[in-house]
Order: sequence, then structure tokens, then C-alpha cells
Amino acid sequence: MSKKIRVGLIFGGKSGEHEVSLASAQSVARAIDQTKYDVVLIGVTKQGRWLAGGSALKQLATASPTPLLAPMEESPNGESGKTIDSTELVPTEASHADRAAPLASIDVAFPLVHGTFGEDGTMQGLLELADIPYVGAGVAASAVGMDKTLMKALFNVHHLPVVEWMAILRKEWESQPEATIRRIEQAFGYPCFIKPANLGSSVGITKAHNWDELAQALATAAQYDRKLIAERSAENSREIECSVLGNDEPVASLPGEVIPRREFYDYSAKYADDAGTELIVPADLPADTLQRVQDLAIRAFQAIDACGMARVDFFVERGTNHVLLNEINTIPGFTSVSMYPRMWQKSGLTYPDLIDRLIQLALERHADKRRSKTSYIL
Repeated sequence: MSKKIRVGLIFGGKSGEHEVSLASAQSVARAIDQTKYDVVLIGVTKQGRWLAGGSALKQLATASPTPLLAPMEESPNGESGKTIDSTELVPTEASHADRAAPLASIDVAFPLVHGTFGEDGTMQGLLELADIPYVGAGVAASAVGMDKTLMKALFNVHHLPVVEWMAILRKEWESQPEATIRRIEQAFGYPCFIKPANLGSSVGITKAHNWDELAQALATAAQYDRKLIAERSAENSREIECSVLGNDEPVASLPGEVIPRREFYDYSAKYADDAGTELIVPADLPADTLQRVQDLAIRAFQAIDACGMARVDFFVERGTNHVLLNEINTIPGFTSVSMYPRMWQKSGLTYPDLIDRLIQLALERHADKRRSKTSYIL
């Protein structure tokens, strides 16, 4: 009988998407094929402390002010959570083999830390240094996928259709507020969007309809990042999403549609129980528009050199069906009812099979990277 693969589920994190991450981890832990995989739970608190052991998920869920999880039993072996430093996560010398080193004990990592300090390349850098295979995009693709200004600049280079945008530094806004507002007004008019360049789940994003709202939007976004992004609003458009799966030969799922009851798909629309947001899979699109969305999703995935998985978001203009690329998410929400797995399920790939495929893609990519020389020898 072959040895089971030990999968480290990494979840939580110092992010506004902490609770969503816990829900994603619980869903994966319950759905993973236990005949092939042993799960090692590795949690990160909102303060950046690492927890390992069977009760790590329960401890973080208990500490969360917004409980999104159903009750979860302790691990069968009765492990209790143990607080550890991040320095203990990287394999060390043999003399330290008895130290708590959960990453050193796993065969592959499955990062489910959404947003900053997880989806931005930092977690991926740690795993690269530890020489551990991991699910999802690498360091560079993760960093570019998180930074909206770098992402859109790269999309422009690859001639992908995006909403008009401009980058603004916090220092620029704070030193020349009126000139900054006038520049945005002249470029886009109203309404327009202001966003922090590096954040997820629509945190810090505002739709501005006039001078006062634009000033407040810039002040709000500047609380979260030193770089801001201003965008023309894609009015009279549908919000369409598409899942991508693969490494060097990615494939796209059937697209889905998000119909928020609010003016745009903000944090409350995404996570509040009473938001009334509709998630429709598959989206009702003409065949040529559907194909266009799938093609652009794959091109966006390849433009940032992503691998494993990503969800790509679009605007489709009503009447003309003109498609505009909004953004790419390299660690999308991953509960069994999240859009990324739902779109794959409607495309014929079940949630457990999707988890299995992502783990295999991680192992394949790591094996391929190991073929590359890391030093030059005469």
C-alpha cells in the first residue's frame, strides 16, 4: 500500500479575509480524499502567530468575531494546537529535528490565506525557501496578482482589454489633494472607483459620484496602502467570473455571474448573510461571448505566469457584450460553495477531484522547477 501524501493546509492570516480563509480550510479538510492524503492543519492568527495541530482551526474559529464555520471535531489523533514561531516552520539542522516544524513534516502545502501576507507572494517565498511544493501561483505571479497597478500594467503590455485606470501614490494625494482629484476627474469623470493597490475582498474600495465622495474615497484607500488605483466605472455592465486551472497548459471553466443587490460587489455584498447577492453558474452568455471570456481568462493567467489556480473577473457590457478584464485572484475563496469550485463543478469537475488535481499540479510544478540549475559550475 502506497504511503499517503501529507498535505499542510495553511489558513487564517493577518488579513481582512481571515474568516473566509477559515471557511475555505474547513471545506477542504472535509472534502479531501482521505484515502490518498493526510491533512496537517497549520493556522496563522490575526497577530501573525502560527498554530499547528488538530485544534488549530477550532482555536482560530473560536477567536474570530465573525464565526463563519460549522462546528468541527478535533482530529482523530487528539492533537492539540501548539503555538510556534514562524522560524520553526522551516526545516533546520538534524539536531533540531525534534522541534515543532509542521512544514518540515509535510509533502505539499495548500495555502488558503487570502489577501495580504498570504496571496501576495510572502507565503510563497517562505515555501520556496523551505523547498516545499505548494498549491497555486509562485512568488512573482502572486505579488503581481495582488498589486492592481502592476497587474493592470502587465495586462496592458499583453494587449488585454482593461478598464481605464491610473496609479496614485499616497504621498501624491496627501501633498496635492486638489490637483489629484482634478486629474482623476479629467481622466474618468463620475462615477469612478478608488481602491488600495494591494488588498482583497473589496476592502477600502469606494465608488465616488462627486468631488466630496472622491476626496473621502482617496482618504479611505490611503489608510490601507501607499499605492492607490483610480478606475473609470464600467457602467451598465454585468460582473462575470471564470475559473482557470493548470500549469503550462491551463484550461478555463464555464463562467459564472455575480449579481449584487448593492451598487457594486463590496465587502458586505460578498460576506453579509442578508446582502442578497446572487451567484449564477453558468452565466447566461452568448456562445461567442462565453468563448471570449474563457480565452481572456487563460491569457490573463498566462500574462502573470500563474500556475495551479486563479479566478479571473470581468465586466461584460449590456447590449454590446463587450468584455473588459477586471482582475485576477490567485487564491480565490475556496469553500465548496465559492465561485471558483462551483464553476468547476458545473464544468464537470467535482470539489474533491478539484482538490486532488490542484495538489498534483503543485507536485508536478515543483518537480519541474527542480530540473533547473540553481548555480553555475565550470
